[in-house]
Amino acid sequence: MNMQYIEFKKKLNEYTIFSWQDIKKIDALFYRSRLNEWQDKGYIKKIRRGYYIFADQILNESVLFSIANKIYSPSYISFEMALSNYGLIPESVYGITSATSNKTKRFKNEIGEFIYSHLKPELIFGYKLESLGGTTFKIAEIEKAVLDFFYINAHLKTEADFSELRINEEEFKIRVNGKKLMKYLDSFNNKSLEKRVKKFLKYINYVKT
Repeated sequence: MNMQYIEFKKKLNEYTIFSWQDIKKIDALFYRSRLNEWQDKGYIKKIRRGYYIFADQILNESVLFSIANKIYSPSYISFEMALSNYGLIPESVYGITSATSNKTKRFKNEIGEFIYSHLKPELIFGYKLESLGGTTFKIAEIEKAVLDFFYINAHLKTEADFSELRINEEEFKIRVNGKKLMKYLDSFNNKSLEKRVKKFLKYINYVKT
């Protein structure tokens, strides 16, 4: 007999987001059609194919970051979203941005937009696991987020470009570790990136610490 919704929710309630594989682990005979029925009734929401959340799931930033990690893996929060999270750019960021070694991808659903930009597998480093309010997620370290951002935005070359970023220069100087930034920059092994990043650092009068 297929489990009822109350029992189903009790067994998966600790999941921020659950997959079809998660469901099959707790009930190998579960009927997929039941998910469509529960969606129609407003009990659950489909995030992307094979991934769901309960409709009463509280959606704060850490939950959205965790969801972003899970629905397209391997990935970690980076680029604009990470820079905003660290207070380096204004908070009005469009979509949850992540780095992935998979193909560039974008998912839009009723809870938001999830944007993934491809990095070569050897550039998938410099991220950490953070825990907030009982939710864990992978996010780029501040230095890696800066480099990831400049890497995929190769058009950022001039002082006018840098000015438009509205980078919080004081916060950057306080929080960014210069030695780690340079170490990570070397790992990219990209002369063009190195030139642009050093030009940006000069623009904001950043002294390596």
